[in-house]
Amino acid sequence: MVARIIAICFLLIIAVTSIFFFIINFTVWLLTVLVDRRLVILQQLTCFWAAFYTYIFPMWQIRVSGRENIRTGACYMVTCNHQSQLDILVIFRLYFHFKFGSKSDIFRIPLIGWNMYLNRYIGLKRGDKESIAKMMKDASRTLDEKSSVLFFPEGTRSRDGVIKEFKLGAFTLAKEKQVPILPIVVTGTKDALPKHQMKTHGVHQIRIRVLPEIPCSAFHDLTVQQTADMVRNIMIEGLEKLEEDLRNGVI
Repeated sequence: MVARIIAICFLLIIAVTSIFFFIINFTVWLLTVLVDRRLVILQQLTCFWAAFYTYIFPMWQIRVSGRENIRTGACYMVTCNHQSQLDILVIFRLYFHFKFGSKSDIFRIPLIGWNMYLNRYIGLKRGDKESIAKMMKDASRTLDEKSSVLFFPEGTRSRDGVIKEFKLGAFTLAKEKQVPILPIVVTGTKDALPKHQMKTHGVHQIRIRVLPEIPCSAFHDLTVQQTADMVRNIMIEGLEKLEEDLRNGVI
């Protein structure tokens, strides 16, 4: 009963504060859209909006490392492992400029979904070939605009936290557009926010680490599949080191 009450209160906080945050974001969008074509200012406000909920929920103890690996103004193909719906909120704690792909249904959620439209995030209907093709086209255009694009290359959440085989879309775009790849690893979100439930008991240690960027020269002569395999191996190693550091109290 207590857990249900906490979850309901948390959802009510999201509903009420979303009104406030959307009004601010919409106003800023109106004032800046003609001069800030990449919507950098709006993205920073959206980062705070999303991260706000991770700040106020005491069960989620989140720490970030590797932020220095993000070059200011750089355009990346960003790849991250996927354990939970909480992953994207945690990534917003990095406060850098990116667009990301999300299921089209999320865009229909009042206020939050509307803000995603304002940010020109990328919609996708899972399993729909036409939608996937459009997503790739939209992601390509976004990279041309010098905005980073975030993909979860596993395609869906990992049930056991182990990084699964990668789909090739992100790496196809990285090679076509000759943009560096920025790998990110997250741990702890799987237990903090499992599928179809919210755990409100105990403290969950969540860690996110930005790994060094992979320059275009590192995969210039590789196939798309070889590039995906290389990045996956780097991320597996990075995740293992992150989890080791967490166990040892380093981070």
